Amino acid sequence: MSTTPPTDRVRLRRQHTRGAYDKASIHSILDVMPMCSVGYVFDGRPLVTPTFQWREGNDVFWHGSSASRMLRAVEAADVCLTVAVLDGLVVARSGFHHSVNYRSVMLLGNARKVDDPEEMEARLKTFVDGLFPRRWDTLRPATAQELRATTVMTMPIDEAAAKVRTGPPVDDEEDYALSIWGGVIPIRMQVLDPVPDPRNIPGVEPPEHTLNDRLG
Repeated sequence: MSTTPPTDRVRLRRQHTRGAYDKASIHSILDVMPMCSVGYVFDGRPLVTPTFQWREGNDVFWHGSSASRMLRAVEAADVCLTVAVLDGLVVARSGFHHSVNYRSVMLLGNARKVDDPEEMEARLKTFVDGLFPRRWDTLRPATAQELRATTVMTMPIDEAAAKVRTGPPVDDEEDYALSIWGGVIPIRMQVLDPVPDPRNIPGVEPPEHTLNDRLG
């Protein structure tokens, strides 16, 4: 695990012992949580938009509508992409020391639009198959109009930092003698049983990739 930040912009100023800058730590968080937030400046004002991201090698991708003002704003611009996973509520013996267990990543970089239609379709296939393994090839092909209505953005994972908290509360030493319960209430994102579309053709059963627990 690397404790040396790639740039001063992503160096952790507080709780720096929770930080990591190595690819394995950063990739593991990106791969487990597809939802992200993209921060950018639009008309001189800061905006943050939630969307979905996926990783291929050392690049992160996200997509949206071609009419999206966010995607028009971030093309060739400096953006901040963040991902966070909440793992537990940390219950301490004082209000001050209550906390949460979490995994988070912050990426900074210049966004690039994927212009080549074949590359864009390949990236979208990776996105869909990442959520539902082998589903893309079972679907009807994407139309040219659908691809024109979609924008895919990317940036390298070169300027990034992970921050993670685990474990029990950290109380003041004298507070451990108090008759107050402390501990962690775990939180887990869970994939539940699929709910069928009422317009499914009779006899069509949910495929295996809709049944697997993919999030943790």
